[in-house]
Amino acid sequence: MPTPRLHEEYAMTDGSTAVPDYVYVTYIRASAEQVWKALTDADLTARYWGHANVSDWQPGSAWEHRRVDGSGAVDVVGRVMESEPPTRLVITFDDAPDIAATREPSVVTFLVEPHQDIVRLTVTHEHLPNREMLGGISRGWPAVLANLKSLLETGEVLPQAPWEMSPAHT
Repeated sequence: MPTPRLHEEYAMTDGSTAVPDYVYVTYIRASAEQVWKALTDADLTARYWGHANVSDWQPGSAWEHRRVDGSGAVDVVGRVMESEPPTRLVITFDDAPDIAATREPSVVTFLVEPHQDIVRLTVTHEHLPNREMLGGISRGWPAVLANLKSLLETGEVLPQAPWEMSPAHT
């Protein structure tokens, strides 16, 4: 029966080349409104991310991830796909603005789930173009979200930028 074998081979080769989605979950002692503001306020993102996320956060609107080093350079661009304050934000995310038109951008979903005095923040990054980007965001998201958590819980970001640490060696 050649059909099942071909199906098995296709399934094995198809799965090995796909880039998996990235999911990160953290719990923050804050309200959903505080987390939403931290995700969408350019002054707050500048504090914990080193970039100002600039948009009016309406579906269809553009957003930019601008450096705050005085250069005004934009490192990431995208569009707001969904905006349901204070619990759900979905954006496209292209870390290569110069080639944004040549490939489909990845998609980031922020899900903010309140529970009494805390929220569960789930960040899902999908449709990654390659494993290089997966590696970059696998280091970047935990650092950014740790800094966000510290800012909301203590009023201060971490004493050093966590993304500047050398990668861990295992």
